[in-house]
Formats: sequence, C-alpha cells, structure tokens
Amino acid sequence: MGYLTTHVLDTAHGCPGNDISVSLYRIGQERELITQVKTNADGRCDKPVLEGDNFRKGVYELVFNVAAYYQKRGVQMPEPAFLGEVVLRFGIADEGEHYHVPLLISPYSYSTYRGS
Repeated sequence: MGYLTTHVLDTAHGCPGNDISVSLYRIGQERELITQVKTNADGRCDKPVLEGDNFRKGVYELVFNVAAYYQKRGVQMPEPAFLGEVVLRFGIADEGEHYHVPLLISPYSYSTYRGS
C-alpha cells in the first residue's frame, strides 16, 4: 500500500521548517479537506500525511502556511506577505507507491520536486 509524506526546508535560514501548518485536500467535484498536520522539529510530519484506505489515485493539494512560519521567526514581511500559503497541486497515479513531496521555502520563493 502506498503513502504520502512531506517535509519543509527553510532555505533562507538553512534549517528545517518546523511547526508549519499543512493541510491536505483531495480535488474532485469539490475540494475536500482530508487532514491538517504540523511539521516537527525536523521539518517533517510525525506520520504519513495520507495512507491506508484514504490513499487513492487522484489529484491532491498540499497547502503550507509559510507566512505564519516566517512571522513566528520574526522575519519582517510586507502585508500581505508575498507568499502567504504555498499550494502544491499534484497527482497520485499509483496507489502502491510512496509519494514524497518536499517543499523548499524562503519568504519570496519556493520549489518542490517528487522525492523518494
């Protein structure tokens, strides 16, 4: 059975992005909230974000609240922040695979890739 994991790296400070709120949505006829989690001190979630019977083929969104993270760190940001939430829309095509979706952030940029 496959599963979904994520982690966040703060490239502006060279450290894991800890205590970042992450929401997972399934995209279909409507946008359905599946779960909400927070990253730990290592920038990872303590368990897979999606697994078991909920891990199905389809389109999903991970939404990371990066503005709140940088505000907690005391970073001076404009109002509204350039990046409030980072939304990553991706597809799960194989229910038997591990999908890892990391996020690298700074207050003014982000990148992602399919990890392992």
